[in-house]
Amino acid sequence: MSTTDKPAVRASPLRSRNFRLLVTGTTTSSLGNAITPVALAFAVLDLGGSASELGLVIAAFALAEVVTVLFGGVLGDRVPRQLMMEGSAAASSATQALIAILLVGGWATIPALGAIGMVNGCLAALSSPSSQAMTRLTVPAEELGSAVALRRLLQTMAGVVGFSVGGLLVAAVGSGWAIAVDAATYAVAAVCFSLLRVPQTRPEGARPSLLADLAEGAREVLRHTWLWLLIGQALLYHLFYGGVQGVLGPIVVGDAIGRSAWGLALGALMAGFVLGGLVCLRWRPVRGLYVGTALLSLTAAFPLAMALSDQLWPVLLGAFLHGLGLEIFSVNWDLSIQRNIPEDRLARVYSFDIVGSFVARPLGLALTGPVAEWVGFDRWLVVVGCVMGGSALLALLSPDVRRLGHTA
Repeated sequence: MSTTDKPAVRASPLRSRNFRLLVTGTTTSSLGNAITPVALAFAVLDLGGSASELGLVIAAFALAEVVTVLFGGVLGDRVPRQLMMEGSAAASSATQALIAILLVGGWATIPALGAIGMVNGCLAALSSPSSQAMTRLTVPAEELGSAVALRRLLQTMAGVVGFSVGGLLVAAVGSGWAIAVDAATYAVAAVCFSLLRVPQTRPEGARPSLLADLAEGAREVLRHTWLWLLIGQALLYHLFYGGVQGVLGPIVVGDAIGRSAWGLALGALMAGFVLGGLVCLRWRPVRGLYVGTALLSLTAAFPLAMALSDQLWPVLLGAFLHGLGLEIFSVNWDLSIQRNIPEDRLARVYSFDIVGSFVARPLGLALTGPVAEWVGFDRWLVVVGCVMGGSALLALLSPDVRRLGHTA
């Protein structure tokens, strides 16, 4: 049996007006979202904040997002997803504009930035499950694979541009005006989402309680072995790798090769993401989840290269392979969820995916430093590489992962 679809000329999902509006909104906001972390970091430091205070501001956003996202999933299956996305984008535009005004006017404080950051985290969590579940409502079923890959590719490229532009904007006009750009991108996204004309997803009749809806979403996750197994694998990935990129990478690579090398490594990582997205536009394996999970084991290459080499090229290669494997997996993972989960439970499943993926990341960031100092940086990087690669390969032992096709 062939491992790929028969060669065919695939119609572009961009023919669909709804999909064009969706990707315009999500890509524009992704551009702004990449600018804000750069600008916010310098804003906190300019206010006299320490690295710890900057970490708390970032953690406030992340914690609020994780706590709220399950509620966002329930609402995404109860009310029109378009409304969730439009409202969140409009409110985020307002809160980012408030931060910009406070910074430009000289009225900002670190606690205020942290508090508004928590609000932004809640807004992001309320819309994220609906946004991810929206793709298949905007294109015909036969174009869903291309739509998922193209949407991820455009958002990744917007993030790459945003990170670069963020530093230039901060240097040229200051953090406040840079964050004002993010506010404008959210306003553009809100307009795009308001123009969507997609099928009504709100169920008819009386609804059970929010907790009952949440329990139904959990049962849907547990009903699919491939789903809960790979959510668990993602939890391990973020628990172990989050601290590598956020804590160990700059130290190990910076000391062994030079500080500029870490920036090059992150650039190679993003290049892997972009190439992975381009590959997925043309390559659609029949058993996409199996192929994607196998390639997910390439993420081990980055920490292993940092541990075993003091030369630049192995680190760049490892970072590139990490991004390539992760992006091909992510596209096929997203497509597997889109095509195998019932429409009326899709947002809730995505919310469990988000929580399972990121709930352990703060713990990993907190423990990486002490654990790595205890066992040795290089040894810990080897452990992380083995866990990341090994957990992906172990997931392949599941018949559900190996056999899942593109359709339910």
